[in-house]
Amino acid sequence: MKFDISVPLLGFEDVKEVELQKIDDIFMKMVSCKDENISFTMINPFVLREYDFEVPQNIKTLLDISEKSNLLILNIVLIQTPIEDSIVNFIGPVIYNTDNNKAAQIILADSKEYGVAEKISDFLNKE
Repeated sequence: MKFDISVPLLGFEDVKEVELQKIDDIFMKMVSCKDENISFTMINPFVLREYDFEVPQNIKTLLDISEKSNLLILNIVLIQTPIEDSIVNFIGPVIYNTDNNKAAQIILADSKEYGVAEKISDFLNKE
């Protein structure tokens, strides 16, 4: 599924369109449509932890988000070996509106609850 990037990805301002490719039930790959060398492994954060934040109004407007919108929330993950050592960026979720194929990354600047580099293993032992 292809998405137009409505707010530039930090450090990748030239990426305007991406394609999401499913890897499995937890991971996806986000690939730039113009440069296949630019890709990110994404993770569904809800399989790891409780994850809740407010989408800023300007992002809701840009992505045409309403209460009925179908949204997909994913976070960038830096894959390591072993996989448990992989690092997730919970501060910069990417929001995908699957109704109109628009996406944007937001930054949870005031969050004391989420980190920019948290190991997956920190969440595996909390059950």
